[in-house]
Amino acid sequence: MGADVHKGEDRNGGALSVGADGLAVDHEYLSLERELTFLFRRARANQGEMAREVHPDLESAAYGLLVRLDESGRQRATELAAYIGVGKATMSRQLRALEDLGLIAREPDPADGRAWLVDLTDEGSRRVTHVREARRARYVTQLSHWDRREVAELARLIHQLNGVMEK
Repeated sequence: MGADVHKGEDRNGGALSVGADGLAVDHEYLSLERELTFLFRRARANQGEMAREVHPDLESAAYGLLVRLDESGRQRATELAAYIGVGKATMSRQLRALEDLGLIAREPDPADGRAWLVDLTDEGSRRVTHVREARRARYVTQLSHWDRREVAELARLIHQLNGVMEK
């Protein structure tokens, strides 16, 4: 008989089934979960490629730090750790590796002598900008058959989803 015992609609007209376990199966949300899983898996792979384009020895996870610094400018390590969602020890290790590669520099925070500000070096900025421009060019090529309004709508929806998931 399969997993679906009973089919119907939810109160919004969406496809809804009751599985053999008696729990509701909401097909739209199952599709969303499947597509996001695929998107995230592909994004992780792309992040690794972009990290290697910045520098062959750059860890995939550290690429996000460089992008954050590129977009927001210099900031404290604690702010970066909070944004990325890692602890102080992990952040310290990643920053040390980026510093060793010549991609970032640290300087004392004039507002608090105990804290350090982190920023991209000129070389780090050049490399990150090059990789990000190449990525945007790939998006333009891959989505060239899309209407620009569709691209804008996709960006808006992903932004909205990111906001909900942040909470």
